[in-house]
Amino acid sequence: MKIYFSAFLMFVLVVNAPAAFAQLRKVPAEVTEALKVKYPDAKNVSWQDKITDFVASFDLGSDRYQTRFTSHGDWESSEKTLRPGELPASVKDGLLKSKYADWPIKSVYERLLPGDKKEYRILAARTDIQKKNLLFAEDGQLIKDNLAL
Repeated sequence: MKIYFSAFLMFVLVVNAPAAFAQLRKVPAEVTEALKVKYPDAKNVSWQDKITDFVASFDLGSDRYQTRFTSHGDWESSEKTLRPGELPASVKDGLLKSKYADWPIKSVYERLLPGDKKEYRILAARTDIQKKNLLFAEDGQLIKDNLAL
């Protein structure tokens, strides 16, 4: 019995080790400084270590953002939560022309990228199991419909 318990305990430790390590690494000063430069008015900032990059969640005015930085402080992208009614007309039109037009919208995000590019991520779900993360370009073209949730 002790052998089974020990084996189980080792399995749990091995499986959870990457997540535990990810939470122990300190956010580099270059990263926190980069956030202050990019979003000087950010409030209620919280950080997550995603192993390959760092994600800050914060409030800016009445909006909620998430932004990604490399471990060297290079900005990769930001996402701002939107209401479905705030989608640009081109993206609404693209959604209506897609095979997901009748899927209820659960959440909407505006994705800001280097080079002043924007994309729109829409979580649509028919059921709790049948869900899609849809990515649209500014012009309303569906870029991807299989993003990981």
